[in-house]
Amino acid sequence: MLLKELSSLASPLSQGQVDKLKQLTSELNAVQLAWLGGYLSATAELSGNVAAPASAPEQTITILYGSQTGNGRGVATELAEKAQAQGYAVNLVSMADYKVRQLKQETLLLAVVSTHGEGEAPDDAIELHKFLESKRAPRLENLNYSVLALGDSSYEFFCQTGKDFDQRLSALGAKAIVPLTECDVDYETSANAWQQQVLEAVKPLVEASSASVVSISHAPTSAVSAFTKQKPYTAELLVSQKLTGRDSDRDVRHVEIDLGESGLNYQVGDALGVWFSNSDALVNELLAGLKLDGEAEVTIGEQTLSLFDALKEKRELTQLYPGLVQNWAQLSGNQALQAIAEDKEQTRQFVLNHQLADLVSQYPVDITGFQLVELLRPITPRLYSIASSQSEVESEVHLTVALVEEQRNGVTRFGGASQFLANAEEGSEVKVYVEPNNHFRLPSDPKTPVIMIGPGTGVAPFRAFMQERAQQDNVGDSWLFFGNPHFEQDFLYQTEWQQYLNDGTLTRLDSAFSRDQQHKVYVQHRIAERGETLWQWLENGAHLYICGDADRMAKDVHQALIDVVKQFGGKDEQQAIEYLEALRCDKRYQKDVY
Repeated sequence: MLLKELSSLASPLSQGQVDKLKQLTSELNAVQLAWLGGYLSATAELSGNVAAPASAPEQTITILYGSQTGNGRGVATELAEKAQAQGYAVNLVSMADYKVRQLKQETLLLAVVSTHGEGEAPDDAIELHKFLESKRAPRLENLNYSVLALGDSSYEFFCQTGKDFDQRLSALGAKAIVPLTECDVDYETSANAWQQQVLEAVKPLVEASSASVVSISHAPTSAVSAFTKQKPYTAELLVSQKLTGRDSDRDVRHVEIDLGESGLNYQVGDALGVWFSNSDALVNELLAGLKLDGEAEVTIGEQTLSLFDALKEKRELTQLYPGLVQNWAQLSGNQALQAIAEDKEQTRQFVLNHQLADLVSQYPVDITGFQLVELLRPITPRLYSIASSQSEVESEVHLTVALVEEQRNGVTRFGGASQFLANAEEGSEVKVYVEPNNHFRLPSDPKTPVIMIGPGTGVAPFRAFMQERAQQDNVGDSWLFFGNPHFEQDFLYQTEWQQYLNDGTLTRLDSAFSRDQQHKVYVQHRIAERGETLWQWLENGAHLYICGDADRMAKDVHQALIDVVKQFGGKDEQQAIEYLEALRCDKRYQKDVY
């Protein structure tokens, strides 16, 4: 009866959401709990039998987010909190859980969306992105909107998904209340400015009320934790053990971290965010090359610290970005570097194949410590697919980490986070947080068969999958495709896979060791060889997973799958593509690529 009466009052919820209120309360996060106060307040008013005053329906701010690594969700949640604090009625929801038919009824929409890969929409934004691009998209003359686009200027299609959303909403007749805002990797300042702008712009459009925030998302998430990207947990590193053989051309580590009494929970498929420190050797090399005093004080925000500590703990030293190359070219006056900086594709390739230390050694500049700190991006945590299940390892979390190591001009350059984890001694402190990935989950029914394709360190989440299934009863068939250069040197977790095969947790294992024969063999070749059986598994309801390198492996594997569907499903190219797309829409084809 109470829900029926509430539905007639001005509310941040639609009628359908009110009907689902009881279900939602079991899923409310810290932001959403604020709405409960308004609900209880309404209960008190109704119990007094006071007639509700007639009022016009209240405008709700709908905040949508499309996020691949969690940054978009974080910005959107922060915006929802700020809007709620100002008394606005807010609907905060992932684009994956948003009903596209609701779009034509919206009057105020704020969208935060990242760009993934080569200008692609993140997983949770794919359906809405496709809908807006389709002929089914309605006219939106009554909609006021603004888009915050997150991206990385190191990539060619910087903020492309956000640009797409902005262009399509405008083309459909919607009015931008704040122009499209594009954010680079160091997005916090720009995102905060956009939040302030949109909250100011909505004032004349929204009737302030005591209503607050509720999410209509029903996607399963990890338990809400006190530890976040901004407030990570200081954990203890237990193990950093080399998995590859002594003669391998790569160094892959099995890393175990103790979460202690943190209460951090994760699901298989989630990622672990790792904050790291740059190496002392790299910082000293840069200081010497630039003739700077590491003890000199610099200020970052409200914090004053030594230049050495600023470079070690606060600034990104192993990843360049186009703006830094352009600024360095101007400072150095080097014509060759200036030519590179003026060409977008050359700059992109330079960024991918150089570090700050290369700039310092090859293109000398005269720069102060303050200027250097201002030019460099803030350090950002790295995300690693979790390689363990808490049902087995309890308060631990395991990672599979490849040491990024390249020779340049006779000098070895390392990746910042991978070197930090590889060199960390037992008992070292490491700041971590859990980044949920609701788009890379085992089927809810353990009996459902799964096909896992994970060459190299892409095998990490599948180790977690198998640990999880080993703890379950009556599990379905599991099939792993694994690849690496050499059987003897690079067969990651070989003993564990053999044990899972012996006890039946893993049904099939197909491996591809590319350098163990004259012609190179990769996982896509094994997929082609096993095509008929793979097709039968898919037709029997198997879920398909890919994890690993996005640039080459994932594309090659996807094409191999298309070929399998064509050959054994009797479909042409377009039909095969549509078949895999239907699997993706049904959450039976999931990717965790990087």
